[in-house]
Amino acid sequence: RRPEACGVRSRRGDLLHMHYTGHLEDGSQFDSSLSRDQPFVFSLGTGQVIKGWDQGLLGRVQGGAVLIFEVELLKIERRPEL
Repeated sequence: RRPEACGVRSRRGDLLHMHYTGHLEDGSQFDSSLSRDQPFVFSLGTGQVIKGWDQGLLGRVQGGAVLIFEVELLKIERRPEL
């Protein structure tokens, strides 16, 4: 679900602080930052993650599985544009 009105948009290089929970189609949870009580932090658009949020998934999910993520953006640390 996207926020209807958001005054700040993330952009390349921003440091994003996110909470997430990942489930398989059958509803089983395979990973969550909430269970560690620590947000996942990464720099957007710099190759730290790839499509499908590869961080946290390596070796935990079989190839071809459908992944469902619930995410919450907690904070954006703005980086100066290059």
